[in-house]
Amino acid sequence: MHNSAIALIELGAIFFGLGVLGRMAWKIGISPIPFYLLGGLAFGSGGILPLEGIEGFASLASEIGVILLLLLLGLEYSAAELVTGLRRSWLAGLLDLVLNAAPGAIVALMLGWGVIGALAMAGVTYISSSGIVAKVLSDLGQLGNRETPVILSILVFEDLAMAVYLPILTGVLAGATLLGGLTTIGISLAVVTLVLVLALRFGRYVSAIVDSKSPEVFLLRVLGAALLVAGVAQQLQVSAAVGAFLLGIAISGSTAENATRMLEPLRDLFAAIFFVVFGLNTNPAEIPPVLGVALLLALVTTVTKLITGWWAAKWQGIGRMGRARTGAALVARGEFSIVIAGLAVSANVVDAQLAALAAAYVLIMAVFGPLAARGAEPVMRLAATRFRRTATA
Repeated sequence: MHNSAIALIELGAIFFGLGVLGRMAWKIGISPIPFYLLGGLAFGSGGILPLEGIEGFASLASEIGVILLLLLLGLEYSAAELVTGLRRSWLAGLLDLVLNAAPGAIVALMLGWGVIGALAMAGVTYISSSGIVAKVLSDLGQLGNRETPVILSILVFEDLAMAVYLPILTGVLAGATLLGGLTTIGISLAVVTLVLVLALRFGRYVSAIVDSKSPEVFLLRVLGAALLVAGVAQQLQVSAAVGAFLLGIAISGSTAENATRMLEPLRDLFAAIFFVVFGLNTNPAEIPPVLGVALLLALVTTVTKLITGWWAAKWQGIGRMGRARTGAALVARGEFSIVIAGLAVSANVVDAQLAALAAAYVLIMAVFGPLAARGAEPVMRLAATRFRRTATA
């Protein structure tokens, strides 16, 4: 009973503390992810006051957080939207992949983390935070801008890339051979293609299976289906997160809208726990040695995202101001970078410093990303004014 009471006190303190941190973050206009990570670092291994006795709950809750993150991401898109976005953005998406995955992979190889570490860090630096990007676009009133479809199409490409990348990473981390790795890639591509085809033709039947007029029954069906599919996918080494993402794609129409509305509070709760658990499992003493590398990576990948956005918007015939806003909007990294790092570190086959580097990198990018998006237009206007003054002098 005593242990149970201590666990409840610790969990209560964590939830209340997350609420306070989240409130602070939104008050100053940035994502709460850095605050959640800092909270985990403060009370985890090597922190100020390590928490004990809640490891089992925290571990399972963090896995549910990842599943809900990917499920709701899938619910944002219909299969038709994904196919259309892929057709529109494949060239810009490939440029994004090459420019932004390469820095992470190169740094991992230079640090001696091997091919597996390079594969993991490539994903960490590659994918933008769709959650932070969407929030920033909404806050700045840019959802109706001409460049916004370009931004969203790149995010769609990144999400589809993750649906293929995560099973490959999971297979490699599990110790798959070259043949096994190729088999995993083939299975991943086949599964993603099959789900997209089924969602295009039979999505309404999947929606009908989970739909219900009763909010309670509906919530139980959607959440139960997500956990079942995620568990089966993980058992098949296709990745639980990808299974949840593909289920989200298969659910469409009003069912997807209702599911999103009902699951958002649960996602926010469990995702916050996930970030805290990642921080709890990262020793803050390991961050200072990699802080310089994290800053360098932040600088390089800010530039590469700016190049990606600028080129993609230019390809669609958008003016200079819109190109700058496109690149700046894509700078933020967040939830999926931590998901990737968490998968890699939990497998115990990569250097433990990868978690510290990923945490430091995301802390920097999750804070700087929204600031870059807010400052892109003023900076461009200032540069244009100075150019005109120079030209007329």
